[in-house]
Amino acid sequence: MVRWRSGTVSRVRREWRGAIELEVTTADGPLKALAYPALTGTPVAGDRVLLNVGALIMGLGTGGYALVVALPDRLPPDPPGGETRDAGHLVKARYTPLQPILLGVDEEASPHHDVLRSADGVDGMPVVLADLHSALPAILAGILADRPGARVAYVMTDGGALPAWFSMTLSGLRDVLAGTITAGQAFGGDLEASTVHTALLAARHVLHADVTIVTQGPGNLGTGTPWGFSGVALGEAVNATVTLGGRPIGSLRISDGDARPRHRGVSHHSLTAYGKVALVPADLPVPADLPAGLAKEVTDALAPLATQHRIVEVPTHGLDAALAASPVKLSTMGRGLAQDHAYFMTAAVAGRHAVALLDA
Repeated sequence: MVRWRSGTVSRVRREWRGAIELEVTTADGPLKALAYPALTGTPVAGDRVLLNVGALIMGLGTGGYALVVALPDRLPPDPPGGETRDAGHLVKARYTPLQPILLGVDEEASPHHDVLRSADGVDGMPVVLADLHSALPAILAGILADRPGARVAYVMTDGGALPAWFSMTLSGLRDVLAGTITAGQAFGGDLEASTVHTALLAARHVLHADVTIVTQGPGNLGTGTPWGFSGVALGEAVNATVTLGGRPIGSLRISDGDARPRHRGVSHHSLTAYGKVALVPADLPVPADLPAGLAKEVTDALAPLATQHRIVEVPTHGLDAALAASPVKLSTMGRGLAQDHAYFMTAAVAGRHAVALLDA
């Protein structure tokens, strides 16, 4: 349940798009806290804040923050038009104390309603799917390495963080993305969608994307079991892509840097998502020059998937430079490009393969 604290903002530490990091003085001592101004208003030094400290106390992965729930002495004003549906009636994080009410991209009050009311497909658009948010900048690097002018949309699903504002990676990529669409219970994107299907349609017909990347937000949930990982839902996104006439490309989770045996070679999560959840074929790109030992592990692991999916070897020339030039730091589970080169390179070749499909 919620672990509550009350405190006073002592200073603002830093800000990025949609989020403010604070230092808050509490009875437990100083805590690092995160506020989303769109939900709570903008905190300043001296403000009293109510905090949820559960993830911080338990030391959960990316949950290294106390989260600001409210500024009880200085509530923000109501948003304009909030009394009618003209400003939107798409409720996310539904029936939680901080449920936001947003304008859905396809609802009646949206300027895009007429376009999406008749849209029923994505015109063969390549869609690159990954189970971890950390793959996003590497996939994007692979796309832009071969097609610098490509319009790339990002669909953030709700398996991880719900607010897109939590992602410093996403904030840093803002200038090179055509836009972000938050789907399902996720929110805070440039556009809001109720489902992955609607998000893909909006990527194509509203953002006019050439390629779309689909991943969950940061801070995924895992239980150490084959099915108990939020990222296996990417298999359902493969199904949605094909339903809408898109071309799915799976960014496999390949690693020789992860110390956990179940994630070395091809992660068991990728094998579950593509081997058991996805019911339709996808392209699964693999770097053509993996180290010999790792290449054999990958080939053996993917052999059962080859009856349904297309395993594609993709050359890697030029991609190391593209990854090194990423506008945001590459990091997965605390490992950077040098520590988990195969992971980031596999994501980059997925992006490269998507570009090749544009010319096919």
